[in-house]
Amino acid sequence: MTQPSEKAFVPFVSVDHMMQLIHHVGLKPMLRGIADRIEADFHRWPDFDKTPRVASHSDVGVIELMPTSDGDVYGFKYVNGHPGNTKGGLQTVTAFGLLSDVATGYPVLFSEMTILTALRTAATSAFAARVLAPAGSKVMAMIGNGAQSEFQSLAMQEVVGIEEVRLYDIDPAATEKAARNLAGSGLRVVPCKTAEEAIEGAQIITTCTADKQYATILTDNMVGAGVHLNAIGGDCPGKTELAPAILHRADIFVEYPEQTRIEGEIQQLDPDHKVTELWEVVTGAAKGRTSERQITLFDSVGFAIEDFSALCYVRDAIRGTDYFTPLDMLADPDDPRDLFGMVQRAG
Repeated sequence: MTQPSEKAFVPFVSVDHMMQLIHHVGLKPMLRGIADRIEADFHRWPDFDKTPRVASHSDVGVIELMPTSDGDVYGFKYVNGHPGNTKGGLQTVTAFGLLSDVATGYPVLFSEMTILTALRTAATSAFAARVLAPAGSKVMAMIGNGAQSEFQSLAMQEVVGIEEVRLYDIDPAATEKAARNLAGSGLRVVPCKTAEEAIEGAQIITTCTADKQYATILTDNMVGAGVHLNAIGGDCPGKTELAPAILHRADIFVEYPEQTRIEGEIQQLDPDHKVTELWEVVTGAAKGRTSERQITLFDSVGFAIEDFSALCYVRDAIRGTDYFTPLDMLADPDDPRDLFGMVQRAG
């Protein structure tokens, strides 16, 4: 039987491998590393192919493909979003991703992305806050204490330097869970009974709720001057978290307008409402925060380049480690014109 050549094996990072990698690197350093990689890729934003994600919507959720390429490496993520899954003991979001060599089309990494998506979402939030939030921000309100909340809190601590997180969720058990998981993190953790209480004294407000519906998690009178809003829960058509009046008072920053206008908070606004692309702020082509009283809003829905950045980080991080399995997933005969012969010889 002809043995497959070495180049036919693709590194596969399983869920177990990803968890081992996180403990090997350290959760906070890994969040910082992914944030730095995302920022570096935002600096070369024009190099990437960009397209809104390909989405298949249903009454209960969405399944999406998120592709991009920088001309040398191609990447995509498969991801679902099903808010009702938690009622059956399932994750709201699951994902996997792949990187390929553009020159050959051969995959070079296959990875779980359920955990990695949580890391990259938190890293993106923290990177954006590093760019847009008031200087010296020390307190964040975390509205929605589900699967993302701890990652968001720790990323803001590591990348932005927050010292206190104020937690609120309509489900007190979720807040108790988040507070328990963040114990020992070095953050002051303050469980709150209302969203209004959580927002008190916060310079950064992060909303991350899961219901697939138009919702008003924050009303206009809850948001004072000078804060940075990090709205990450609204990520599909018909799903929002902020009162429209807040959007009219804020300077809005987005990843990719063609996608955000469909899925983000700005789906509530006129199609020509002014927004600024975050990469333009990063490169100096546009201004970010310009005054102490300015409200900045990062209307984040997640974009393929951020997943590309996270996958590239993992590709580099696993080199020289055992945190992957070589997968025999490519038929690669000695003679590339004789695939049939390889099949015959296998018998």
